[in-house]
Amino acid sequence: MQTPQHELYVSTQGHDRWSGKLAEPNAERTDGPFATPGKARDVIRAARRQGELAGPVTVWLRGGRYPLTAPLTFTPDDAWPVTYAAYASEQPVLDGARRITGWRTAEVNGRTAWVVDLPDVAAGKWHFRSLFVNGDRRSRPRLPKITEGSDGRDDFYRMAAVPNIHFDASSTVDLFDGYDRFTAEPGQFEPWRNLADIEVVVAHYWIEERMPVAAFDPATREVVSTRYSMFALKDDFRARYAKYYVDNVFEALTEPGEWYLDRAAGRLYYLPLTGETPDTTEVYAPVTDQLLVLTGDAVNHRYVEHLRFEGLTFEHADWRELDVPVEPDTGMPATRKYAASPQAASHVPGALSLTAARYCTIEDCTIRHAGYYGIELAGGCSGIRIIGNDISDLGAGGVKVNGADALGPVALRTGHNRITDNHIHDGGRVYHSGIGVFLKHAFGNLVSHNDIHDFYYSGISCGWVWGFTENISADNRFEANHIHHLGKAWLSDMGGIYTLGVQPGTVIRGNWIHDVEKANYGGWAVYLDEGSSHIVVEANLCYRTTSQPFHMHYGREATVRNNVFAFGGEGQIALGRSGDHLSFTFERNIVLTDGQPIFIGGYGCDFSRRDIISDLNLFWDLTGEPLLTGPRQSGRTQPVPGLSLAEWQAKGNDLHSLVADPLFRDVAACDFTLALDSPAFALGFQPVDVSGA
Repeated sequence: MQTPQHELYVSTQGHDRWSGKLAEPNAERTDGPFATPGKARDVIRAARRQGELAGPVTVWLRGGRYPLTAPLTFTPDDAWPVTYAAYASEQPVLDGARRITGWRTAEVNGRTAWVVDLPDVAAGKWHFRSLFVNGDRRSRPRLPKITEGSDGRDDFYRMAAVPNIHFDASSTVDLFDGYDRFTAEPGQFEPWRNLADIEVVVAHYWIEERMPVAAFDPATREVVSTRYSMFALKDDFRARYAKYYVDNVFEALTEPGEWYLDRAAGRLYYLPLTGETPDTTEVYAPVTDQLLVLTGDAVNHRYVEHLRFEGLTFEHADWRELDVPVEPDTGMPATRKYAASPQAASHVPGALSLTAARYCTIEDCTIRHAGYYGIELAGGCSGIRIIGNDISDLGAGGVKVNGADALGPVALRTGHNRITDNHIHDGGRVYHSGIGVFLKHAFGNLVSHNDIHDFYYSGISCGWVWGFTENISADNRFEANHIHHLGKAWLSDMGGIYTLGVQPGTVIRGNWIHDVEKANYGGWAVYLDEGSSHIVVEANLCYRTTSQPFHMHYGREATVRNNVFAFGGEGQIALGRSGDHLSFTFERNIVLTDGQPIFIGGYGCDFSRRDIISDLNLFWDLTGEPLLTGPRQSGRTQPVPGLSLAEWQAKGNDLHSLVADPLFRDVAACDFTLALDSPAFALGFQPVDVSGA
């Protein structure tokens, strides 16, 4: 075997028996590039083992598709400065799917469908849950249908009854009182074909439950699942049962763009869109769930190090039912199989997955058409750079970062990573609670200059400790991100940026957050949830949320300064619960409202005492004199008395604040540029510039 020099080449025109040292085959076709990136990896690995590498290596991938039947894997044996990069002006694609051809036509449910027999499916060797046609994800048939031109927010059924829930004074059902069955309304569930391949997808609280069907009794209309729901089958905190849709129903295969895989028959059906023909349409079905896996061993100090992936496209990965680990302190039986994680699709891995990796980079890549999170940094990862990527069409979220908690092995802690300048969008296609960037147990990370949009839950989430106990999450910076168009009224209790637990050193600065839309309650821009403490929130522009732009559930000694908060549908600033401590300091902010109150007291806060320190702020109500406090959002509790400015100041609040027009350039267009003579400057306010976001 020849020792690789500084460059190797991979091409769809190559051969793994060649040297890999030529960019294209020679005239005699006796030498040239490798055919697969895995061969280049193996050659470099062998040379490293033999001590024959003298410096960094670049593996150039020529344009074209490189089929993957399993993820491309790297281990500590590959720890060497190696870059896997796109050849100049070419686009290599690492493709986890198989192209489907050989279609015939047949009539299905009164429509003309394309049909193909897949022997590997019939033999039980292949089962896919995703299909991609001409570069787009296509949907399995569901009921009810999504209304044409809508975002699907109203296209759900409602359960008729759940055995363990009764909406009366004697009801004692708790959040984690999940169940494995419910009664359907007449006409909403039938004894359909291949019942075991159908899933009931429940959207409630802040999660989705994917509940595979075990049985259906037409006489009683009882639907039984193979899994228990994580939460009680209610519609959040309302006195009604949960909403759901039914996924993968053969009899519902009626709309162009839908597809169905009959596993028992080994047959795939597709209803083409107008203009699609079998000869000109590219149809891909995935054969793997993950595309790239780096796995080290942090406990034994064996890391995957110094690998770089640049300019590559990773696409077409599937999803499957995953076992959900039971969180501690929930009292839930560990022997049950559950249909969801308690938040953020936290059990879902990444299509690109790194464990115990250090000083690796994923830059200027495209990650798309994935069934899980796009990228996952798991235990023991540090010094990872995720920069300048386009991450889209995701089953769950964009980037997930997690390591050991405060009680776990120190070697498995994860921190000091950079996630910057990425476009992360169009997620939650399978796991609707997936998050744009999710830091579970992680510290010292920089998340900046990302454009995050079109998810059904939060944009960024940090922390996994509820309350004031010890927390690994600290010293994380979230700066200059553009986060927008979240929620879409599918789920509740979300934030553009969401935090949990005590997080000293964590800073939320210079972010541009807008258009966060709840289902029933809780559409916030910045959401400091349970125990969020010692966090700085400054110089953010937050507006157009269905609840408030800023909300703290409960926490200690946060600092909220020099922000613009505007046009919250249920007020602008909220504190859910207070205690015998300072919750947050609120200074030098501009708060703009259009008839809604400024401050909202929650179920455990009515501002009867000084729960916050608030001063040097500029308040303005487009409809007149602002109401300083008002009722709790979403009507979950009895309203608290509304206070005027004078009554608010009598409690010692905002003694130096002003009620005045801030003189924004164009409020109707949400241009919050301040005029040079804005009264905000007299209060020490510094202009908020989100152009860098």
